[in-house]
Formats: sequence, structure tokens, C-alpha cells
Amino acid sequence: MCGRFTLRTPSHKLVGQFGLETANPSEPWDKIVPRYNIAPSQTILAVRPSATGRELVSMTWGFLPAWATDPRTAMINARGETAPTKPTFRDAFRKRRCLIPADGFYEWKKTGRRREPYHIQLARGQLFAMAGLWESWQGRDTCTILTTTANSLVAPLHDRMPVILDPENYDKWLDPASETDDLKSLLRPYAETQLSATAIDSRVNSAAVDDPQCLAPPRGQQTLF
Repeated sequence: MCGRFTLRTPSHKLVGQFGLETANPSEPWDKIVPRYNIAPSQTILAVRPSATGRELVSMTWGFLPAWATDPRTAMINARGETAPTKPTFRDAFRKRRCLIPADGFYEWKKTGRRREPYHIQLARGQLFAMAGLWESWQGRDTCTILTTTANSLVAPLHDRMPVILDPENYDKWLDPASETDDLKSLLRPYAETQLSATAIDSRVNSAAVDDPQCLAPPRGQQTLF
């Protein structure tokens, strides 16, 4: 799954990587601040098609279909294998796909009664995009992150991982004319050779904490694998 992630990348890199032509007036790019512990129900950034190309917008992380009556049923993740046909996500999969910018995500390894956090990112710490779906619910846009089977790097921590899209597939993912079968082929594990995982301090376990120390090594030690 993907239950927390980071986005520390400067705004000009978002503009460059995602080919953004216009900004949502309510989200000036120069006011985007680094995020070190993005958690469910919080406001996150997403990229979606617009009349002029692509736009960067704010959404609530926790998907609610238009017919939902209870906000507590919001879903932060959707399984890539079933999202195209599951009633909750089917319409959004066809019509409302988005990119969710990130530069890392967290997973926890269970060791006895302890949960040891890890930060997973591209090998050189670059910006990437997770595949997302969005839906308007009672006047606000909500979204979910698609997941797939974990690769060999993530599997010791969790059996699922977010779908990470290669930049050459951004257009296909966002294009409303893309065929479902073509989109399904994108929902695969990202190559483990392109990722790294770093053990970090348990400070990140609290969703209320969002600062650079979330990425501090555990008790002065750092583990890579």
C-alpha cells in the first residue's frame, strides 16, 4: 500500500517534469512548501489534464465516489488489478486519472511488536509520479493512489507498493482516450534496481510531524538495502 509519502522537490522541477502550462490560481507555485510526512485526509498536489494542457491542483487524499454518504469511508489506495472494474473506481478509472507527484514513500517493517519505518525513493532521489484517480465529492476533489504487487525491494516491508509511472507514460495515463487494456499494462511494480530503501527514525510514525527530521536515521544509524 502507500500510506505516507514525501514531496520535497522545488516547484520549478514540478513544472518541468510534468509539463505544466498553467497553475491553479488558488495554488501559486511559489507557495508550495516541502512536505516530509504527507498523510491520509491531508491536502496533496495532483496533476490532471486541463483545457490548455496539464494543471496542478489540490485534492484531499482519500477517494470518495460521488454517491458516498460517509466521509469516513474514504479510500487512500485502490488495487490496480481491480480498479478498472470495481464499481467504486470504475468510472474514475475511465475518465478521471491523475498523476500524484512524490519523491519518496514510507513503509514499515514489523519486528516483533515494533514497526520500523523506511523511506523508499528513486536511486538518485528524483521526483516521480504515482498513478492516481480522482473524484469530486460534495464540492471538493478527492483522490486515491493505485497500488500493485511489491517488488523484491519493498516486499520485505509490505506486499503492496504504489504504481510509479515512467515519464514517457504520463501522456497515456492522462489521455481520456486511452484504452483500458493499455492502461492496465502500466500498473506494474517499478524495477527494484531503480529504487533504494533507507531505515529512518520512528519520529515519522506520527502523522502530526512534518519536518526534515522525519528522514533522520534511527538512533544515529542508517541502513540501506
